[in-house]
Amino acid sequence: MGNIRTGAQILWESLVREGVTTVFGYPGGAILPAYDAMLEYPIRHVLVRHEQGATHMADGFARASGEVGVAVATSGPGATNMVTGIATAMLDSSPVVCITGQVGSKLIGSDAFQETDVTGVTLPITKHNYLVSKCSDLASTIHEAFYVARSGRPGPVLVDITKDAQQSSCEFVWDDTPVQLPGYRPELRASEAEYQRAMELINSAKRPVIFAGHGVMLSGAMDLVREFAERANIPIAMTLLGIGSFPALHPLNLGMMGMHGEAWVNQAIQEADLLLAFGMRFDDRVTGNVKTYAPNARKIHIDIDPAEFNKNVLVDVTLAGDLSNVLRDLLPTLERGDRAEWLSAISEMKGDSAVRDVQNLPDSGHLYAAHVINDIWRMTDGKAVVVTDVGQHQMWEAQYYRHQDPRSLITSGGLGTMGFALPAAIGAKLSRPDAEVWVIVGDGGFQMTMCELATIAQEKIKINVAIINNGYLGMVRQWQEFFYERRYAATPLLSPDFAKLAEAFGLRSASVSKRDEVEPTIEMARSESGAVVIDFKVDQEDTVYPMVPAGADLDAMIRRPSLSPIVETADD
Repeated sequence: MGNIRTGAQILWESLVREGVTTVFGYPGGAILPAYDAMLEYPIRHVLVRHEQGATHMADGFARASGEVGVAVATSGPGATNMVTGIATAMLDSSPVVCITGQVGSKLIGSDAFQETDVTGVTLPITKHNYLVSKCSDLASTIHEAFYVARSGRPGPVLVDITKDAQQSSCEFVWDDTPVQLPGYRPELRASEAEYQRAMELINSAKRPVIFAGHGVMLSGAMDLVREFAERANIPIAMTLLGIGSFPALHPLNLGMMGMHGEAWVNQAIQEADLLLAFGMRFDDRVTGNVKTYAPNARKIHIDIDPAEFNKNVLVDVTLAGDLSNVLRDLLPTLERGDRAEWLSAISEMKGDSAVRDVQNLPDSGHLYAAHVINDIWRMTDGKAVVVTDVGQHQMWEAQYYRHQDPRSLITSGGLGTMGFALPAAIGAKLSRPDAEVWVIVGDGGFQMTMCELATIAQEKIKINVAIINNGYLGMVRQWQEFFYERRYAATPLLSPDFAKLAEAFGLRSASVSKRDEVEPTIEMARSESGAVVIDFKVDQEDTVYPMVPAGADLDAMIRRPSLSPIVETADD
């Protein structure tokens, strides 16, 4: 009888056994028994200011570390406030476990105070979810939840626990044997015939391109991808979430593809005779018009999730399985390739547009986001973990910060969640306390979750926040400029004085509007022991180039005007 515990105690004991050391949460009535028991366990609880922040922090923790992130909230509004963060993690395959309180099991279905069917609400946006109403089910459910979250294609799992399950007592039994779930097959392997067909296409291709997606990092396949590309002499194009999986300065790295990708990358894709998709899902922001997408290319798709095969783009060969395992199977028969002619052709496509010597441009009196991001890259030697929000600044970061290391860019790709960056950076910093962490965020997205500055202050977290402040909802404004005759409906944005706001939270701050102020301010932020918030007041109508209009052909790009002040990309 010595193993008798309350459900609340079993919850924390189970989390400890899963290796959890940090959780992000917000207490409330239905989860209060768990919070009372938490004080007995060696887990750091980070008090967020909004439950959406908790899920983004858990997500950032997971992306930066590769471990499972954990968020906790109460029932009703606490649980529903987590929904945006759960959907963000789902679309970007991030392993997160969300634990929510629920009203007592006898009250379920009675519209009790703060009752919400959160398992029903989150069913489409979780990999799996559970409702636990018995103390005796808690340990096995937590063990299963972590297995599901981290295995196969990772994703968020929600565990909803009734208040009486937390308060009642039962014997604590921890079974750490491998989880076996009926119908769940996260480990797959393609047939020998598919492998043989793939190798025939690869070894005979004259103009191949590898696509490095988020799955490269999720699989830990960075070194194998590099060995594969170097042996076969195949250039690599990156998805947004694939950035960092292959060194930016490697000669085979072409850069980012897609809607705001590099012009030469999109052109190379359209002229390729073979596409090798490594852990990516042919998102619409990557392909443009699928009817005209890479018309001359055979396509090989490697992914751990067979549901992605032929979903958006029809392919010639599918290889199901963990990317690392698939590449290990392919490498022994991969021939060394001489594709100098193809690489030379791509180099000609680049011309001078690959040169981004922003540092040496003359000071025109305007401050551009490119200046800020280029200086952060240069001064951090490209070694920072950068967490971006969503919008123009996100695309400029992908263009001007050259990521050499995996898990050094954390951003919301699939859902495009404004407000993601600040809380996600908190999670990233707590998972990697020795890393230099920078937030790059727009003035719009920052205002969605700026309450988490209080969390930064209370927890004494050292991150640097660069607000790219252009006085607009910038990416929406850009679409209005291009497609709606500059009718700026609801995009001009009034913001507070961000520097004073940071000071109100007891944080160091600065406001920058001139080119020659950028470098010393970044240096100041890096030298401070605490968090620093910098308000960079940049040119209001600067635009991200190139741009493929939604649904257009991939090579039908809107390119930078010749009179643009950012002249180093005039040939984009």
